Amino acid sequence: MIKKGISLSVVFGLMLVLCSFVSPYEPAEKIQKDKIERKIVYNKKKHNITLSWSAFGSSGNYVITRGGSRLASDFVSVGSTSKSTFTDNNPNADKYENYYKISRNDITIVISLENQIFGDNIYFYDRKHEKAETARNDINSQFSSIGLGGANGEWTTKRQAYYFKPNVSGQTYDVGGSGSGSSTEANAIELGFYSHIGGLGKVPSDVKLGAIFTRPHLSGGANATCTFWRSVENVEIMRDFSWTVSQSTSARRLLIESTSKYISDIGDTNFWGSGGFIADAHYTTNRPNWKGQQQWYTRNTIFPAGSGAMGGSYNMVWQGCVNAPQANESNSPISNTPIIREKPFLFIDKDGEYKVFVPAWQKDRVGISWSSSDMGKGQIQDLLSDWYVAKEGDTDIEINNALKAGKNIFFTPGHYSLNAPIQVNRKDAILLGAGIASVTLEPTEKNTWGCIYADDKDGIIVAGLLMDSFNSTTYQIRIGNEGAKADHSEDPILLTDITCRVGGVQSKNIQIQVAMQINSNNVVGDHFWLWRADHGSQKGGPVRWTRDRCKNGLIVTGNDVTLYALFVEHFQEYEVLWLGERGRTYFFQNEPPYDAPNQATWSSQGGKVDGYAAFKVANSVKEHHTIGMGSYAVFTGTDGNVNKKNGFEVPNTPNVKLEKMCITRFAGPGNIQNVINSTGGSTATGAKRVAVYNNESGIQPFDEEFVLPSRESYPVYINMEK
Repeated sequence: MIKKGISLSVVFGLMLVLCSFVSPYEPAEKIQKDKIERKIVYNKKKHNITLSWSAFGSSGNYVITRGGSRLASDFVSVGSTSKSTFTDNNPNADKYENYYKISRNDITIVISLENQIFGDNIYFYDRKHEKAETARNDINSQFSSIGLGGANGEWTTKRQAYYFKPNVSGQTYDVGGSGSGSSTEANAIELGFYSHIGGLGKVPSDVKLGAIFTRPHLSGGANATCTFWRSVENVEIMRDFSWTVSQSTSARRLLIESTSKYISDIGDTNFWGSGGFIADAHYTTNRPNWKGQQQWYTRNTIFPAGSGAMGGSYNMVWQGCVNAPQANESNSPISNTPIIREKPFLFIDKDGEYKVFVPAWQKDRVGISWSSSDMGKGQIQDLLSDWYVAKEGDTDIEINNALKAGKNIFFTPGHYSLNAPIQVNRKDAILLGAGIASVTLEPTEKNTWGCIYADDKDGIIVAGLLMDSFNSTTYQIRIGNEGAKADHSEDPILLTDITCRVGGVQSKNIQIQVAMQINSNNVVGDHFWLWRADHGSQKGGPVRWTRDRCKNGLIVTGNDVTLYALFVEHFQEYEVLWLGERGRTYFFQNEPPYDAPNQATWSSQGGKVDGYAAFKVANSVKEHHTIGMGSYAVFTGTDGNVNKKNGFEVPNTPNVKLEKMCITRFAGPGNIQNVINSTGGSTATGAKRVAVYNNESGIQPFDEEFVLPSRESYPVYINMEK
């Protein structure tokens, strides 16, 4: 998404182009986690804990203290030893509430079961043992050191997640404060790039936070169009939820007791953004306002009653919401969500063990999936017995072997560099990422296929992962083999919170045919950002067109595919190409490539049509339906004479229907010349809208033969069938 740097009044007309395990403010001793090996073993029968470590320090005994959490207010002495092992025969009752500091000379290491299970990039907070301000101070102290410096950390490989254990005895994690989350007085938690906040309760009210704020880092703090890659789920926000974000940001399963007048309130009226996504949330007191946002998708959310405007400029879709805004040219309320399964999440069950809740499929849903006392319908899986907990540094061999052994995969925050794709060839297998975990292809010739290949099996779930590319590949993620035909209607495939990123970081030339291809039938997609980077850590300009190559963002060949919140930007041919029958898309956002050098380079349909449509339904398709579509012209890196003929192209067929389409120009000299099929008008004279196109009289596109990846491009699979 393009960076914008001017006031709200003219922004849409002239847009221009942790990781340590211990808190950074831990006092006194020098904390060390690298090179010193650590191990902890819990004996359930004896209820004791044995610690061991590799030798460190020069002389004297090791001194052992214990606290109930990593940042517990009080660590008590439990002994000392000259050996590199120690057994605590009287630990705290909950095995996870035993954090040990082992000190010798000026070096201290920390050992816990949670760190051993989840690694160094997940931070746990426990109000039972910590002060209210502890978590907030710890998270905010890391903000400036994440990536390239807090808010400017777009291209870092650091990943982190902050998990809060349920409150006890009426306590909260709220330090107190007042005003919008952007104000100093709010004492908000600031969430940076590649960061995740998760509550470990069964329902959001089990974890009560004060205020959350995401700080825009462009144009003096007013521009959130590059505030990407962060998420929050399963918590209650008591004072202010100032979710100042754009693409690839997920807010799910929230109880929001109060919020700013504007959801993206930065203390003035000059804010603008290009987001975003909220689902399964309940606002109890205030109706939020998305003022300053170009577009937004909100699903299955409850708002207080009211009739006031809730903001947004071009494309606001409200699906399955209670008390949604009234329909107008920019707002599209949709009565229900026809089929949905919420994203799985980590929690602590009543037995004190870590579990994953896998929500059930629901049809025609209105409102939230949970209540104040009920987590909703679904399946509970034990993390330690049913899952493989992957940590940064794990290989594709280890992950694929775990899948073959019947385990689901929980990706702790990290940057997973692979030499072969993760191969999901088992019914009901789940890949679940935390902290915007990245699956990345090594810059070698060993992997020429992609990051993730899921075969044509019932019930597969892929959630919370970013697919990156340092190497030329066929796909980044592929669902179903070529020619997949299985009927998954009783147990569909779910893809949720998926980002595919082409370019932005690697220096070598790469070429990818398609970021995501869905060949299977009965797939549900719930929030994608498929992005050929328009900016990055590498040099841009004309070199980007040839360095960061990718034809299509999404190709759908499967039938009965339903997508919610589809963001696709800057790909070099058709950004979405739909070949399957009975497809449905609820909300679509797009910008064309900024950097097409000239019209001859960027022409479709055998060179007869300027540019490529953002959303292309093939002429062979007989039935298709979309609601809420925006495509915005930003031709800033061209020779000044590049245009796009149509925002959207579809066959003139009775059962192909597109609703609520909008095009406009944000920057650059080029235009989108028509909304759809040579009708609707040009962005040269401002924003253009078409309410409905259904077997209309526009010019049907020329018939084309589309070149899709061939079976020869697929890897040889591990046999994962039992």
